[in-house]
Amino acid sequence: MNHPEKNKHIEKHFTATALIRDIVIGMSDGLTVPFALAAGLSGSVSGTQIVVVAGLAEIAAGSIAMGLGGYLAARTEQEHYENERERERQEIIELPDYEREEVAEVFREWGLQEDLVESAVNQISSDPDRWISFMMKHELGLEEPEPKRARNSSITIGLSYIVGGFIPLFPYMIIHHDVTALMVSVVATLIALFVFGYVKGKFTGSKPLKSAAQTTLVGGLAAATAFLVARLIA
Repeated sequence: MNHPEKNKHIEKHFTATALIRDIVIGMSDGLTVPFALAAGLSGSVSGTQIVVVAGLAEIAAGSIAMGLGGYLAARTEQEHYENERERERQEIIELPDYEREEVAEVFREWGLQEDLVESAVNQISSDPDRWISFMMKHELGLEEPEPKRARNSSITIGLSYIVGGFIPLFPYMIIHHDVTALMVSVVATLIALFVFGYVKGKFTGSKPLKSAAQTTLVGGLAAATAFLVARLIA
């Protein structure tokens, strides 16, 4: 006997939200840059005080810079959307026949029969706002950004950077022997990079283990390079 509940097809799709993207951006840089800085300083100075002070300064500057970058990127996206929307508004006033034909082309690409295309075009073009929104989405491929996107993006990226940055720095704050602090920092950060990469892979729909390995490798190489350069210079 068939049970509809058991045979029901469940589609699994993932759409990375803006929040997840911002966390990934902030955390990935927050884990990698302070980690590389601390490792590099450990290769050239004795003691942990300088590493902690420099690390805190880097986290403060990095979080502000990353947050500002996120804000400006989101503002640019918002301004681009608004400019394109205004351009479409002008075009449906000045070139209505041309714009109607563009709507018709979209429906033809969807496989609508010609006798239904005209009716669909009339429905869309009867409301200017709906017409513009249709053209923005299906002609230009633009989605309207969230109104508070710029503010939320800057805060999320900045805070994620701080959280990520404290993971490699924290061992230096509680352990005063530089070599021991470095070893603990390396282990803690590589574990954090692996876990972060795995979770990132889960959320972005990629293979979690592959994402974890790639994230760990990039962070480890950055720290190793900084450490070796500091050793060569010192």
